[in-house]
Order: sequence, then structure tokens, then C-alpha cells
Amino acid sequence: MSANASRKVIIAALIGNAAISITKFFAAFTTGSSAMLSEGIHSLVDTGNQILLLYGMKQAKRPADEEFPFGHGKEIYFWSFVVAILIFAVGSGVSIYEGVHHVLHPAEIENPMVNYIVLGLALVFEGVAWFFAFKEFGKVKGKRGYIEAVQRGKDPSMFVVLFEDSAAMLGLLIALLGIWLAQVTGIAVFDGIASILIGCILGGTAIWLAVETKGLLIGEGANKEVIASIRQLTESIDEVEKVNELLTMHMGPEFILVNISVRFKRGQLVREIESVIGEIDSAIKAEHETVKRIFIEAEPA
Repeated sequence: MSANASRKVIIAALIGNAAISITKFFAAFTTGSSAMLSEGIHSLVDTGNQILLLYGMKQAKRPADEEFPFGHGKEIYFWSFVVAILIFAVGSGVSIYEGVHHVLHPAEIENPMVNYIVLGLALVFEGVAWFFAFKEFGKVKGKRGYIEAVQRGKDPSMFVVLFEDSAAMLGLLIALLGIWLAQVTGIAVFDGIASILIGCILGGTAIWLAVETKGLLIGEGANKEVIASIRQLTESIDEVEKVNELLTMHMGPEFILVNISVRFKRGQLVREIESVIGEIDSAIKAEHETVKRIFIEAEPA
């Protein structure tokens, strides 16, 4: 997915969550609902997360310098990991705390109709943002399943938003159910239980995000298809006898670093090998636009 498409998805989610969080907090303070307060915190955390993702994308675009010779592409991986931590620590922690507090000290919800209206509008706005993120993600996943596409995706800014929006939709449904049960049964504890469940959903989402971004942060290689293609392109050159070793690393969503150990056929002059190396470099970069730097070593078997 292009950086421009990812940016549009994040901005759409940012605008929606900012507006939703204000209305949720208003409803929470008006009615005293724990589940609604958890949802307000959830949307506020999501808003902050999207700001961090936009900042990370901006930082990742900075050019290479002496201190960072391969650029700053991994900034987006770092900030995506920070987002996962915030969802777990702030979103999940506060929601569970509020839920436990209201279970131990239940309070009747006043004027629940306000909650229903706000949650209904939030479902519409979140649904639009989720559909937009889901549609853009579907364009890049290809024939892979959605879980596999997330596991093998190299642009966390896209699946972070999709995860957040999915958790938000599920949280809204639980909040609606909790408030409705508290109103119908007169048992205010249901509102607190809904808040705890929302916190658990946020915690699970945060853990999954952390796991998926950890590999990218510490130096994940390119997908198997890309590696196989690079090997095939290199070995298709007549002067190459064999590729001994092929190492790759994502320095950013659109920056792959490649290191190839090649055994050249005997009897070639140094200037001929130099020409072959240039040919390999051009062939790989022509086939894979995300391959930005290639190092080729001439080694025996």
C-alpha cells in the first residue's frame, strides 16, 4: 500500500475518533455510564494513536544522513509499537479499572437514551472508517487471507488502524448490550461488566499489535516471494554460477536492504564481474521498486 493511501486512512480515522470521543465523554458525564466512559477513553486513545502514526510516517520520510545511513524508515515501526503500548496501558488499563470500580460500587444509569443515540452515531462513524480501512487493506492483501496478510505485511500503519477500528466496533456493541441490560434488568453491574470486557478487547488488540510490529522493529526480512524472485533473477545471469546466501531486511515499509553472496563462474576478469554486478543490481531494482540498496559479495562456495 502506498504511503499516501495509508495516510488517508489514518486521517479519516483521526477525524472520526476525535468527534466520537467528545460525544462519548459528554454522554458518560451526563448519564454516569461506566461503559460509555470506557468507550470515550477508547476513542481518545485511538485519536492520540493516529496522531502518533502520522508523526511516525512524517519522521520516516527523512532522508539518510551520516548517523542514519539507511534512512529513518523504521520510525513508523517504532511509533506503531508505542501505539500498541498505549492501547494496552491507557485504553485497556483504565477501562478495566473503571469497570471493576462500577462492579464494586454500581450506580444507576441516568437517561440511557443519550447513550443509545451517541453509540448509534458512533457505530455509523466507526463503521465508515472501518470500511475505508478494510477496503484499502483488501487492495494490497492480494490472494492471501486477512490474517496471513497482516502477519506478512510490512506497513503497520494500515493494519494498526484496521485493528483499532475493529476493536472499536466490537466495543461499541458490548457497550450497547451492557447499557441495555442494566436498563432492562435494573442491575447496574452489567454496565461495569461491559467496561471490563471493552478493556479486555483493547488488551488483546494491543498484544496482537505488539507481536506483529516487534519483528519489523528488530529487523524482519522480505517476504518469501520477494526473496525467491531476487534469487531467481540473480541466478538467471549467465556469469553467475550460484547464489550462496541471500539476506534481506526491511528498513521501512518501502525500503528493502539486500545482501547477496554470489559465486561467479571461473575465468572472468575483474572488470567483467563489475559489469555483471551492475546488471544484477539493475535487474533486481527494476523488478522490485522497494529494493533500494543492494550489496553483492563475490565468494566461493
